Amino acid sequence: MSASLLESHWLPFTDNRAFKREPRLFVKAKGMHYWNERGDRILDGSSGLFTSAAGHCRSEIAAAVSQQLETLDFTPSFMRGHPLAFRLADEVASLMPAGLGHVFFCNSGSESVDTAMKIAMAYHLARGEGQRSHFVSRERAYHGVNIGGTALSGMVRNREAFGTLLPGVLHMRHTLLPENRLKRGQGDVGVELADDLLRFVQLVGEKRIAAVFVEPIAGSTGVIVPPKGYLERIREICTRYGILLVFDEVICGFGRTGQAFAAQSFGVTPDVITMAKALTNGAQPMGAIAVRDDIYQTILDGAAEGVTEFFHGYTYSAHPAACAAGLATLDIYRKEQLFERARSLAPAFQDAMFALQDLPIVKDVRGYGLLAGIEVHPGRTPGARGTELQGRLFDRGLHVKTTGDVAIIAPAFIAEPVHIEEIAAHLRDALADERP
Repeated sequence: MSASLLESHWLPFTDNRAFKREPRLFVKAKGMHYWNERGDRILDGSSGLFTSAAGHCRSEIAAAVSQQLETLDFTPSFMRGHPLAFRLADEVASLMPAGLGHVFFCNSGSESVDTAMKIAMAYHLARGEGQRSHFVSRERAYHGVNIGGTALSGMVRNREAFGTLLPGVLHMRHTLLPENRLKRGQGDVGVELADDLLRFVQLVGEKRIAAVFVEPIAGSTGVIVPPKGYLERIREICTRYGILLVFDEVICGFGRTGQAFAAQSFGVTPDVITMAKALTNGAQPMGAIAVRDDIYQTILDGAAEGVTEFFHGYTYSAHPAACAAGLATLDIYRKEQLFERARSLAPAFQDAMFALQDLPIVKDVRGYGLLAGIEVHPGRTPGARGTELQGRLFDRGLHVKTTGDVAIIAPAFIAEPVHIEEIAAHLRDALADERP
């Protein structure tokens, strides 16, 4: 495409000047691959953006969306509804840990996080503890790009241009520790970092914190797997002090860790789960928030009869086409047993990723399930080498997401062993000649 045809579009999270000098475009996708405008096939090593766990362009999803748009294209969700929204809520609830049986729909992971913050505030107000106005997150966290989620996030480049955003947000230390370097799965060191939450309770007061937001595996920052006992300790402190524990499972949810949700993989049940991405296999924008049944009931009981209990929602909440995509996606996951397939693929995938540690340029390898981060030693400036690596991999025929100097690998669950081998070979070829 000519530069003039590219100019009007302002790409998100992109060096637009560099992109428009040397654009890399996708024009088609199917299964495990993309194609660029020259017709070159590119293996998708990151499931799009952790979205397309069932592979690209599934005809079942396209047909469901098409049929829905020809039947009922839009329904306002304010004081109205449509059957698919209730069916999808039931399907999502059936995948949740026991007790999280109510689902609120939105349109993205970012919206799901801000919605969860509002739910937490509404819940505490309804139970007579409206003074709980503080939120706790972590350094290096990513919780989307809306105002609340940006305030929660602990990635400096996502925050520095925007100031404080929200008062009363506290950040625990991250759990990326040198003692756990090149450790498969959960590290042995770092459970004591969970006690940062206890320090904050002691700092602001026992009844001042509304919720703690935690990614079970911090994904977008470069795949940080929690140390053993860490999530359990966070859960224990939250329970003791009446703090809601929110798991942000926008990346981990829908099978990435080998179970439906990371909460089940790690055996820790939160009070709220946010989700998006693989909910519709990336075919339609959609997010959701699952909440403990008593949270829903408390907010309902806090409003007088005939009065709306929760003044929040979006024009496109539970959009009919998105619900159709969600139902078709969950049907594929179930019929093809893709969560089980992800679990069975994980050992060979982790073997292939950790085998890259012999390369001099590789600083660390981290991973769990079908999610891995390959961190390289930084170049002239932090993040420059990661950006260059992503471009080289694309040109060699592999798409991956990079954050800073970390390549994040997350293949679709339909991957065959040959795809895992090809991903590893592309990475090795691209990194073999690099030196720290």
